[in-house]
Amino acid sequence: MMMITDIFTFICLIAGCGFFFSGSLALLRFPGTLSRLHALTKVDNLGLGLVVIGTIPQTDTLLQAMQILLIWFLVTFSGAAGAFFIARKHYNRRPAK
Repeated sequence: MMMITDIFTFICLIAGCGFFFSGSLALLRFPGTLSRLHALTKVDNLGLGLVVIGTIPQTDTLLQAMQILLIWFLVTFSGAAGAFFIARKHYNRRPAK
């Protein structure tokens, strides 16, 4: 049983790291601020979700699993808030037509 859990964790962590890598690549390669923000927030949230899903079976108690889920929620919320403020600043800097 332990080996199945380890394999599941390994697959989720590798997939999550792949999404983190593709989000970082999109941040460097995409042309505009808003397309970079969109790619980075979506892909990083999915990558973090896969890492969290992969680490939850490795926890010993329900409290540890709940703490990991709380961290996932807080990081997702702060990423969305940060992207909102960057996008708002981007729109405020554009010249009026």
